[in-house]
Amino acid sequence: MALIKLGGGVADIRGSIGGTVFSKNRYGSYSRNRTIPVNPGSAKQTKIRSTMGQIRNAWFSVLTAAQRAAWAVYAANVEVQNRLGEAIKLTGWNMFARTNANLLYNDEPIVADAPTEFSLAEADSTLAITISEATQLISVAFDAAMDWCDEDGSHLIIYASRPQNPTVNYCKGPYQVAGKISGNHTTPPTSPVTMAVPFAVVAGQKVFVQARIVRADGRLSEPFRCVGTCAA
Repeated sequence: MALIKLGGGVADIRGSIGGTVFSKNRYGSYSRNRTIPVNPGSAKQTKIRSTMGQIRNAWFSVLTAAQRAAWAVYAANVEVQNRLGEAIKLTGWNMFARTNANLLYNDEPIVADAPTEFSLAEADSTLAITISEATQLISVAFDAAMDWCDEDGSHLIIYASRPQNPTVNYCKGPYQVAGKISGNHTTPPTSPVTMAVPFAVVAGQKVFVQARIVRADGRLSEPFRCVGTCAA
């Protein structure tokens, strides 16, 4: 389904209508023919489907009516951004799934109780990466003074793109999990932290990173991004 923003005509449109997909990059809006992707039954696909199945089961069969109602209250008080960059409000189910999909996919337990602080987790505007062809590692620099760092059950989750040509300045993905950095009340993580690249890289290529912070109480940040060029 497409999201359409009307102005004097159509000010913005994202999604698909019939056989046409509409989107936007740094150069403006564009459209392309819609293609039906092949279903390879990859390990990633299988894990995503399993994750969503577990979340749905938890919502309907594990959470109490009071817990579901609390997620609805949280969702009604917190705005997120849609694909047009507009502030919207989700349902309780959507907010529960938004948080727990990121947790479960990264092998962390479901957060059943809704947050009681009506805000999203704060993004890290200082996030930066360096990448090495020799080690095939991403070094992630982050703000170690942020509250999540010394909170048990909090995580900075790093998703990385496939390597791109050095002339590419915009990447929508897909992104694959590179790793996570977990908060710890006793021994907080220190910056930077290294993790293996999910795709092999060579010097000169660019890698785009999308990150999210999830707090122990289930508050999830909006995605935030940075890019790095691979060194030899």
